[in-house]
Amino acid sequence: MSYMLLIVEDPAQRDTRTRAEGEAVFQRMTDFAAELKKQDKLLAVESLVSQKTAARVQVRAGKSQVLDGPFAEAKEMIGGFFLLNCRTREEALAIARRCPAAEWATVEVRETGPCYI
Repeated sequence: MSYMLLIVEDPAQRDTRTRAEGEAVFQRMTDFAAELKKQDKLLAVESLVSQKTAARVQVRAGKSQVLDGPFAEAKEMIGGFFLLNCRTREEALAIARRCPAAEWATVEVRETGPCYI
């Protein structure tokens, strides 16, 4: 089964880090991803840049609307994700507990659903 770990963080917290602190955090996350890859648990991983360049698209009654970031009302943002190959939810939760981001963000664990292609 596949599980996604979503890194849910305060949109402003990255701006409070020094460059050295940011590089140290990035290295910890990179090391964590490398460990998961060695264990054959990692299917995909990405970090997402800030919401400053993000856009939200909605289509209502046939009309599309694009809202450009940053989003002032956002109290949280998805800062990145890990897509994992785990046998059970418990295994995914155990990996989430080891994720360095759990120290400064929330790691949301979601089982992926079927893909209809």
